[in-house]
Amino acid sequence: MSERLSRLASRLRGRLPLPASHLVLVALILLLLVAGAGVSDRFPTTRNLANVLEQSATLAFLALGQTLVILTGGIDLSVGGIVSLVSVLLAGLVDGDPGRFWPVLAGLLAFGAIIGAVNGLAVVFLRVHPLVVTLGMASVLHGAALMYTRQPAGSVPLFFEEFSYGRLLGVPVSAFAVLPLFALVGFWLARTRPGRQVYAVGSDPGAARLSGIPVGRTLVLVYALCGLFAALAGAYLVARTGIGDPRGGIGYDLASITPVVIGGTLLSGGRGGVAGTLLGVLLLTLLSNLFNFMNISSFYQWIVQGVIIIVAVSMFTRRDGS
Repeated sequence: MSERLSRLASRLRGRLPLPASHLVLVALILLLLVAGAGVSDRFPTTRNLANVLEQSATLAFLALGQTLVILTGGIDLSVGGIVSLVSVLLAGLVDGDPGRFWPVLAGLLAFGAIIGAVNGLAVVFLRVHPLVVTLGMASVLHGAALMYTRQPAGSVPLFFEEFSYGRLLGVPVSAFAVLPLFALVGFWLARTRPGRQVYAVGSDPGAARLSGIPVGRTLVLVYALCGLFAALAGAYLVARTGIGDPRGGIGYDLASITPVVIGGTLLSGGRGGVAGTLLGVLLLTLLSNLFNFMNISSFYQWIVQGVIIIVAVSMFTRRDGS
């Protein structure tokens, strides 16, 4: 029976408008909407769905950068540390002064990119596994955030909080940042030479190097972009809370990997994309939102998230035949 279903799936795969993994995610999202409507009549309302979009933005920015790194066969566990340090520095240095806001924000976004580039350089030149490099960097960054302040501190101008809570035509302002950014990165990956080189490096670094592809430069670039998006996530987190929390990024390192994996990007690299990641972000945020309506503890949510990772990795590993 399973072989018959596999053959049928193989025949349909080339005829489907979307990859099978994406269709599964869309189906699960629709299933959650139906289930949520049964739990509470407030779940499927436009107000709650707008809240879901707001809540998903932090994870979306992080998962976007993580996708680029994983496509090269790497991983970045320093993103949570970047979120923590950027959030406390942004709130602390600005301290509610609108005149300081834009220069500080620009400097911290550049800082995130530099941290990412340092990770990439360490991977390339020191030949240390990305997991080890970024785990060590995460420890440094979390420690630096706690050295700066051990308590939530600082503030940002009220106009920046509109980035998180504002509406434009009934749609959260953050969605007008997330969706174009995903579209831009997706276009870059699919239609530009540097983007296609990301897939080549992830598929076979040795063959890519023999083909004249600058493997080292490509790795540094994706880690720098990952750091930039992590810094953007840290800034958005401050917009949501209005304050810098030195522990705000804890847990986001692994959380950023989950939507990438369930979106169909292989941890071994070379296959996947940002569209699946975006669907994964929406699925996980909807699931968390539904659990909140059901008054399910966040501890159980962590368990479910871990099960999702294991199942998704197992499915895609079997499909890839590795």
